[in-house]
Order: sequence, then C-alpha cells, then structure tokens
Amino acid sequence: MKFDPRTKLIMVFSFSTLAVFVIDIYLLLVVLLISIIVSNYFKEDWDFLKRAKKYITLLMGIVLIQSIFSPAGEILLSINKITILTTGGLAKGIRVILRMLIIIISATIMKGSSPREIIQALIQWKVPYEIAFMVSLSIRFIPILGEEAKDAFTAIQLRGIEIDKLSLGKRFKIYSYMFMPVLSGVIHRAKELSTSLEARAFRAYPDRTSYIKLELSKKDYLIMLASLLFTVLIFGIYIIMG
Repeated sequence: MKFDPRTKLIMVFSFSTLAVFVIDIYLLLVVLLISIIVSNYFKEDWDFLKRAKKYITLLMGIVLIQSIFSPAGEILLSINKITILTTGGLAKGIRVILRMLIIIISATIMKGSSPREIIQALIQWKVPYEIAFMVSLSIRFIPILGEEAKDAFTAIQLRGIEIDKLSLGKRFKIYSYMFMPVLSGVIHRAKELSTSLEARAFRAYPDRTSYIKLELSKKDYLIMLASLLFTVLIFGIYIIMG
C-alpha cells in the first residue's frame, strides 16, 4: 500500500524528536521497537543491519569513550586507578547507540518515496521550493556518501589490509585515513551538481508547476494522528517519570 510522503515525514519527525529529547533508556527501547515495527510494515530494505555488524566494534568504542569521559555511578572496571567503565557512563553510551539506531531506522521509512514526491509533499506544506529541493537533495546524498565510503573501504582491502584483523587503535587510524577521500569525493559530486543546476537555470522563475498532486487518504490522516499521539504519550510518560 502506498502512503503519502507527508505521512512518512510526520512519522520520521516523531521518532527523531523522541530520540533526541528522551533520555530514559527504557522509553528509548520502546521507541526503537515501534520504529522497527513501522519500518517493517512499510517493507523497507533491511540490508543495512547486515552491514551494521561491521561496526559493532565502533559502537562498543562509543560506549567506552562515553564511560571514560563521562564517568558516573559505580565503577565497573578500572586499570591502575584509571576509571574505564562506570554504570553512568555505560548508560550514556547505550543512550547514544539507541538514538543512532532510532534515527537510522526511522529514516528508512522514506526510502519508498521518490525525491520528486518528497519535494512535492514539502511544497504542498507551503515550504519554499528551494528549501524542499535542498531537503530532498540531502536525502539523496546519504547513499552517495555510503558509496564513497564503500569505494574507499574496497581500495584499502585491495592493498592487502584486512581491517577485521587489526587492533582497535589501528582501525580508528584507518578510518581516519578514509575520511578525507570520502569527503573529497562527496564535495566533488556536489560541485558537479551545482554546475548542472546553474546550466539548467535553477531558480530562473519565481514560480514552478508540477504534474504531481498528492492527496491524503483517510489512512494517511489516521497514521499521522497515531504518530503525534504516540509522541505526546511518550513525552507525557517521560515527564511523569522525571
């Protein structure tokens, strides 16, 4: 079943807002579970979870860094009187991971909508075309960034470097070397796109017409209302618990 892009945008906004402002781990787990159910309902691509296994070490590193630089609560692990892991730091690291997962999974809800539909959805919300175009363009650049990172990763493997067998410190060093080529490739593509837009006289006329006209169905209104009520409910529980 095809849903209006505005319905999906409301759901993504609801999940992302909860991920940013809610601190309680149990509530974040509830939001993550609901976002997984919703994404699965829209039958979106879940291959990213298979690729995410490669970043388990990185996620564990985030937890460790949070624990080292934000120690709180009871000490769970210390080496030579240096606190490595605490209950408070562990909780902060888990929150960061849960928030990242919620935002990534909720973003997959938009994969079923074309960039043109997303632009039209924002325009019908009275968003200026330039801003709507930039939002759509930023969504399209996410997979491009992934492609650049994959190319850099492949180039390193072709040089005989097996990242999976390296220590954590060397992995971070390799990833830091990958960052500049990836960023350079994305900037190069952005410059090409800018040139293309100028060549096609982007913003030459103040008004634009579109052959697409989106219409909200009863199910779209129902899902929008359910998303907003869910957001209010979670915030209400969070305030009461706080």
